[in-house]
Amino acid sequence: MAFSAARVNAASRLEIGDELLLYTTRGCFRNQKRDRGRLMGRARVASRVVSLPEPVIFGDREFAYGCDLELMGIAPLRQGIELAALADSLQLFSSTRTWGTKLRRSLVPLTVPDAKLLRRELAPVLEPVEQHINSYVEAGRPAHASNS
Repeated sequence: MAFSAARVNAASRLEIGDELLLYTTRGCFRNQKRDRGRLMGRARVASRVVSLPEPVIFGDREFAYGCDLELMGIAPLRQGIELAALADSLQLFSSTRTWGTKLRRSLVPLTVPDAKLLRRELAPVLEPVEQHINSYVEAGRPAHASNS
């Protein structure tokens, strides 16, 4: 997982073994009309956050820090849990009507009840990573990228 310099302070608080719930935004696969914001996987932090030898670049954004994750399960592509359907049930969003703005950070801390609810909702759609990781990789490639 990679982080920008602006997010490294929050990321540096991660501990090895911390659980992360993975979320893809509506724009993640470049089609906001088709795609929905979805909770799509679980992971465990597997290393400390460090400065990367080479930054990861996405478009015009640079991510110079990172850590290893152990993926514990992912949903089939576009079949994760739509977060919008759960927004009213989550303490995280209780103080705002524009809940999507709370998700514009790399790491969003959850209360224990929120984490429990999201784990319970996500569990039925999680499958072994090997079954679906290639579909995520392909969907994340720019349209002009070659298959080489």
